[in-house]
Amino acid sequence: MNDSLIIQHSEEEWKEILTPGQYLALRKNGTERPFTGKYYHHHQKGIYSCSACGNPLFTSEMKFDSPHGWASFDRELKGERIITRIDNSFGNMRTEILCGKCDSHLGHLFIDPTTLTGKRYSVNSVCLDFHKSEGRRTVIPKQRLTSKSR
Repeated sequence: MNDSLIIQHSEEEWKEILTPGQYLALRKNGTERPFTGKYYHHHQKGIYSCSACGNPLFTSEMKFDSPHGWASFDRELKGERIITRIDNSFGNMRTEILCGKCDSHLGHLFIDPTTLTGKRYSVNSVCLDFHKSEGRRTVIPKQRLTSKSR
């Protein structure tokens, strides 16, 4: 992604923009309890975007039902929309996934031989917004460039 398009805010600004649950997950690498997220068993057609900045991340065609407790996708939209880094927290080595637009924590990427891609993007629902398809057409939402009110 073009660095000039990266969204940056101070931690105080993020606290004003996001709900407390979003701030904990997106900015402090928190997680929601498994099997509780609003998109865990969500089957509508549309686009899932970063709830901090609006960056489109996944489509409903990429989503699958996973027994692991979080919204799961087998691939991401093209264009470096998601970046990864090694996460050694809690004594485990995992691959953290972050929004490529605002550097917010989304969840983790796992090897999953049950998917066609061999990958499982395990995402906190609180880190996502959903934009329903209109008829046969899925409209990718415009990315947020400024603060949003909640």
